Amino acid sequence: MTIRVLLADDQALLRSAFRVLVDSEPDMEVVGEASDGAEAVRLTKEERADVVLMDIRMPGTDGLAATRMISADPSLAHVRVVILTTFEVDDYVVQSLRAGASGFLGKGSEPDELLSAIRVAAGGEALLSPAATKGLIARFLAQGDADDAHDPVRAERLDALTVREREVLVQVAGGHSNDEIAERLEVSPLTVKTHVNRAMAKLGARDRAQLVVIAYESGLVRPRVE
Repeated sequence: MTIRVLLADDQALLRSAFRVLVDSEPDMEVVGEASDGAEAVRLTKEERADVVLMDIRMPGTDGLAATRMISADPSLAHVRVVILTTFEVDDYVVQSLRAGASGFLGKGSEPDELLSAIRVAAGGEALLSPAATKGLIARFLAQGDADDAHDPVRAERLDALTVREREVLVQVAGGHSNDEIAERLEVSPLTVKTHVNRAMAKLGARDRAQLVVIAYESGLVRPRVE
């Protein structure tokens, strides 16, 4: 299966560099380029993209608004958006994840990291490294009193989770991979994956990135200052 990638960035030079890199891989191809969010949404539909590399700051319709549009469109439920940002964590990242992005990547990342991110997103996993997760938690803290930020509706939905699913969700919110969670809980990685998938279905989350947001907004996990 070839991963169909759409590039959305207002800088033509960056798009060209990303195209050369992505097209050099045998399992992926660039199917379109967009210079603003509106064009990105249109091309995502027309070119049947699997993964969108989305710059968050673009003229007109920005990457955040475009991500919301893609996430809200049932016909694009399979599409994964990876936010590209100058800073690994900025004021827009939490909003991006809430809008439906599968994760984010700094523009200064190594080429191998970018290619890996595309494959991870296409596989339905979340692109949230432990370092990125810590930054995400810090941003939640910066938004004010954690108790005020909790979503009571999401907190009630946690009642649908089993005890083990809650335990797994806590680990996911900590930025741990399936293998790491399996080792911590002394179960198989396949069992962890099953619990994660069930939690996503019950909570209406598109992927692991959304689970992290829900875990903090619902109050299941409390941010800590190190």
